Amino acid sequence: MNYLAAVSKTMQSLKGLRYLKSSTTKQAVSELSVPVPWGEIRGKIWGPDHGHPVLCLHGWSDNCGTFNTLIPLLPKECRYVAVDLAGHGQSSHRPPGDFYQFPLYVMDVLRVVDALQWSKFSIIGHSMGECSYAFSALYNEMVDTVVLLDSLGFYPTDLKEKAQDLRQGMDEMLQFEKTTAEKKRVYTYETAVERYRTFLLMAANPTLSKRSVHILLERGLNQVEGGVVFTRDFRINLKNIARFSLEQCLELQSRIKASILIILAEGGYMKTLYAMDQRESAFSALCQAYRDQSHMVVMVPGDHHVHLNNPEVVAPLVSDFMQSRVLSQKDRLIDEQTSKL
Repeated sequence: MNYLAAVSKTMQSLKGLRYLKSSTTKQAVSELSVPVPWGEIRGKIWGPDHGHPVLCLHGWSDNCGTFNTLIPLLPKECRYVAVDLAGHGQSSHRPPGDFYQFPLYVMDVLRVVDALQWSKFSIIGHSMGECSYAFSALYNEMVDTVVLLDSLGFYPTDLKEKAQDLRQGMDEMLQFEKTTAEKKRVYTYETAVERYRTFLLMAANPTLSKRSVHILLERGLNQVEGGVVFTRDFRINLKNIARFSLEQCLELQSRIKASILIILAEGGYMKTLYAMDQRESAFSALCQAYRDQSHMVVMVPGDHHVHLNNPEVVAPLVSDFMQSRVLSQKDRLIDEQTSKL
């Protein structure tokens, strides 16, 4: 399998942005590369050049392939850019010694939209919602709509646990730096698939269908001599040391100006995670805050990866939301401008 395609002969004029030809999918999709100080952030692009811009952000340990089955079912007049966040998929790993913290992911998003020269856009985010959520709060003038897929934006921590989380994260990083065997291990494709399934089971997230596993591993594996290696940086598995309290989450939530649609899966990871950690009150508080601000919170049948496993369940909700909150307004504006002419 060839995961890194040749650079397109036609270079774009956008700040060093590179578009690459993609041979890994049958759809009309191009590959994206955005230079960053430690390498590049890669991704995929669907839709017309001048379509309404939509940034798609995957979940923890996934990659932008998580949107492969959903985006073809969404409005065709949009320009979808799905990125592999740092340390995931085909994007570069952070420099040695660096943590993977959600504020840094927000900075990565800022780098991407700056390279794309987007001033106003929509966000579709799955699971690892802190990135989508925090960017929409900090740069609220840039985001018009947000769709969260089995995510409430943040997973708040108790202030009493903060010191323990910090210490655990630092201890895990030190231990990681002392071990190298896992990072260099070469697998056959079949054993890599089994290794990934085992990882999902250990993460209490065994919901990916076989088809979905193969889709994610298109960008989740690189071919090397003797087999394949995982592309993700195993530091993403270390304890997150940049967690927010419920009060901080609600404060950031209040700063978001965009219309928000939250799609929770009945068998999803979010509700299970909150219950498992005895944080049902935080779950309820976040849901109620969204409803108090007239945002939409809906429940659908399915699991944490319902958007990938069964996109036909999610697509109508996302499409209707985008149509009513963004696309129809643009159509009305164009009609008004045309009538004036």
